This record gives sequence, C-alpha cells and structure tokens, in this order.
Amino acid sequence: MERHAASDANPANVNLLRQPDAPIESLAELEQTVRHIVLETPVYDIHTHLYSADFEERLLWGIDQLLVYHYLTAEYFRQGELSYDEFWAMDDAGRADRVWKALFVDRMPVSEAASGVITAISRLGLSPSVYGRDLDAYRAAWAEKTAVAQVNDVLVTAKVKTVVMTNDPFDAVERAVWLKGGCTDARFQAALRIDKLLLDWTSAATELQSLGYTVAADDPSALSQEATLAEVRRFLRDWCGRIGALYIMASLPGDVQYPTPGEALTMLLDGAVVPVCRELGLPLALMVGVRRQVNPALRLAGDMSMQADLGLLERLCLRYPELQLLVTVLARENQHELAVLARKFSNLTIFGCWWFLHTESMIREMTSFRTELLGTSYIPQHSDCRVLEQLVNKWDHSRSVISGVLYNKYARLHQDRWLVSENDIRRDIEHYFGGVFQQVLSRAKKGRG
Repeated sequence: MERHAASDANPANVNLLRQPDAPIESLAELEQTVRHIVLETPVYDIHTHLYSADFEERLLWGIDQLLVYHYLTAEYFRQGELSYDEFWAMDDAGRADRVWKALFVDRMPVSEAASGVITAISRLGLSPSVYGRDLDAYRAAWAEKTAVAQVNDVLVTAKVKTVVMTNDPFDAVERAVWLKGGCTDARFQAALRIDKLLLDWTSAATELQSLGYTVAADDPSALSQEATLAEVRRFLRDWCGRIGALYIMASLPGDVQYPTPGEALTMLLDGAVVPVCRELGLPLALMVGVRRQVNPALRLAGDMSMQADLGLLERLCLRYPELQLLVTVLARENQHELAVLARKFSNLTIFGCWWFLHTESMIREMTSFRTELLGTSYIPQHSDCRVLEQLVNKWDHSRSVISGVLYNKYARLHQDRWLVSENDIRRDIEHYFGGVFQQVLSRAKKGRG
C-alpha cells in the first residue's frame, strides 16, 4: 500500500457539500474520506519510551539520535565495516556518521527503520531534494532548534495529542526529576514500569530498602511475609500518585509462568500489583514475549522475540475478572491466539504492534485479522518510540496501513448496501485513536475496590 503524503489531508475529490451524516455513495469518495479522517484525527499514543523536555538528557531527539537508534545499529552490523568494539568506542556523532554512510549513502534506505528516518526528515520540512545526502546539513538544521520547540513541532506534525511515557522508579536519574516536580507538560502522561520488581526481586528489594521501604530482601520467600507485601503496595501507591500513572506496566519474557506458588512474580502480582491496581482503579499493561540479550555485543539492540505461553493471560483474566488488562505480545506466532483470547475475556484489550512487528506488512496483517475478530474494540497501534521524531514516521506509516484496512472493511459493507457516512468513519477512527483506551481507563475506575 502506498504511503500518503501530508497533502492528502485535503483530498480534492472529497465531496465537501455532502452532509457528514449522509451515506457515501461512491467507493472512490469512500476511500478518500477514510484516508482524510485517518490522517487528520489526533491520536493518543498509549505506549512510548519518550520523555517531556523536563527530563533533559532522557529526551532523545535529533538526527544523530535517529541514526543511532538500536534498530539501525543492528542493521549497521550487517552492512558496516567496524567491529562491535570499534563502533561502541565512538561517540554518538561518530556512530551516526557510520550508520548514515552504510545504510543511507552506500545503499538505499529501504528497511522500515531506515525509510522511517527519511519520512521523518521529509515531513518535518527537511526535504531530501534540498538537503540531499549531506548529514552535516541536517545536523545544522536541527542545531537551530531547542528541545521544547522540537517537541511542539513533532507533536503537531505527527498529530499526536497525548504521549504516554514509560516511567521507571528504579531509574535514579528519572527518579530525581520526579522528586523535584516531575513532568510539567500536560501532553505527556506517565505509566509506572515495574519490570525490575517482578523479574529481579533481590535487586529491587535492596533498592526499596534504600528508598525507605521496609522489605525483607534475602530471597523471594520473604514475599510470603505480609509486612513485606504491604511495603511493596505502599511503594506502588506512592509512585502511582507521584507520577499520576495511567496504568502499571511490565515487559515480560515469553516463558514466564503464572501462577507458580512460591515464585516472586506470582506473589508480587497477587499480593501487591493487582491489589493496588484494583484499589487505585488502574489497568495493568503486560508486554509479553521478549528474550533479553541474545547477542550482548549489540547492547540495546541485542534483544529478541520468543513465543509466549498465553496461559499467563488466561489465568489472570479468570482470577481477576474486574482487572483491566492491556496486552501486546511480541511473537507473530501468538497474535491470532491473543485475538481469540480477547474475544473470550472482555477485560483484556489488545494494543499495538510491538517492536519487531512494527513493520508495514505485520501491521497490515495484524490489523486486518484483529478487526475481523474484534471489530473496533482494540487499540490498533502505539508507537513505542525512543526518539522524539520517530512519532512522525511511525504514525505516518501506521495511519497509511490502518486507513487501507478500514477502507476494505467499509467497502464490503458498501457492496452490500450498508452505506457508511463521514460521521460513522469519524466515530470509528476516534474510537481507535483514543476512545478504546479511555474506555479501558474508565472501566478500571469502575472496578476499583
């Protein structure tokens, strides 16, 4: 499917005289109207690794950061000439130079990650027809920007109204920002990340003690003590309140089992995480299927996907029917099973195409069968961005695919004379791009107790 340029936001052949609630009679007009509404509707990006400008160096932005993004560093080692040690010995600018030459000058940038850089720079007004392949010219253009100005430009260009950050209270740098006042930009919302708590209790317990929480840290069996669980609950309450968390979240390996008596993850979920989610009226977001550091020499790029046992989700849904679960899984092999599982449990809401699945072919496939199984009762995409400007290309590419999938579904209705109006399309898109998430938040509040 072609990618639609920003100029498509006002397609000439949309009938501007037709009333918004009037049926659309022409398939050509239907396609253009779907494209127009998908492109213009602001989105609520429910999971990113971005930060507001309050977090200073934690906010990654600019051409060099786009080029040293871990997707592209992994590609570099397939094409470039440096060894791992030589590459990592360089600073960001040096690494960016190497990536640019290997992936953008010596060959065409056709991968999703590489072509995304071209989309971002082009949509942000830095046309390759003007700046060519001169990396220093792009650097000079970015150097004229401040972080705050770039945040504004990117959010407007990407048509993203709200960004949900991933906030780790075990990160000392980030924690210091929250303790000094936190995020002052209302467009950036918080989610509390608890990977370390669930997956490395001994280390997490030591940090909890240093933060003034009286937990037993000797081994996971300490979690059988109510006093320790009560302190973990206090920690979660404190930090959810401090950052205004919209949900609590964790990224888990695919082989995690639940429930497993005596294991830290089970005791923490049952004794602390789920009770706090229910008490505060918050969803629990689980991202399942990562296998960490398959190739440690790649550093952040060294992680892989793995097929997951989704029995974890089934048992959580059965045990806690009032708990709202936001779920995405990493292996393609799990996607159909997850969609079927969501049909069986209304408290499970699927979101996005995560990580290695955030490519156009996978987004198209997954959006198609999810829509066929779930209608519009799921969240089709999140950006998972680590670098600010990626909001532009990730949403640009995703909107193009989503509009094509929806047009195909509406065209089938049209052929059977169930005609669609502009209002129908706008309602569905607004539901996709924020309404489903708001519904999950509302249900979580109603299930508080």
